[in-house]
Amino acid sequence: MNTPETEAVKARYARRDSAADAQRYSLYANAAALQAQQERVRAMGAMWRDHGWDSLNHRRVLEVGCGGGGNLQDLVRLGATPACLTGIELMPERAAMARASLPQQVQIVEGDASTAAIPPHSQDAILAFTLFSSLLDRTFRQSLAHTMWDWVAPGGGVLVYDFTIDNPRNADVQGIPLSELTALFPHARIYSRRITLAPPIARRLPHALVNDASTVLYFLRTHRLSWAVKPL
Repeated sequence: MNTPETEAVKARYARRDSAADAQRYSLYANAAALQAQQERVRAMGAMWRDHGWDSLNHRRVLEVGCGGGGNLQDLVRLGATPACLTGIELMPERAAMARASLPQQVQIVEGDASTAAIPPHSQDAILAFTLFSSLLDRTFRQSLAHTMWDWVAPGGGVLVYDFTIDNPRNADVQGIPLSELTALFPHARIYSRRITLAPPIARRLPHALVNDASTVLYFLRTHRLSWAVKPL
């Protein structure tokens, strides 16, 4: 049974132009998308190494809103054990894409994450990539964050990647500043860094300049990668 907010999320996705999204986020066709993905993977690995994890082998990692499985594929390439990975996806067609693209040992759960049967303290890391910005009901957002926090084992954490400012061209999303993230996970130790050159700017640059521009124009980075750690 879906909640009113998850039904609203479905409606928002139904309004999107799937062909335009495929082009916008294509790692092959869009240099900005590829640069953002590679930068995110490097930053994610660096955060976890700084946390003391010398490997992802046998780390239990779950992604809420896994889409077609791209982030889970990145985890497999980083050395995560497929049988220790779980993805939860609300949209049936995206869940099917994830199953088709990932090793069979990865568990894909289709449905509302807020009602998923995930045991408490069972995960080393929870991924929430551009998740909270898609949830406009603040009460639901806080409730889901509480549920995810309950899934995390002590010493683990929630890894959040999201943009921090509102998009004036898209009323279906809402920026998640660091203050909001702190409110979502009030008992966490949060380590955060700004990444990702503003996509509307990055998409207009020549392909050869995208990587360097993200470094030079660091003040135009619009997203944060944040690791919210549960104390032991």
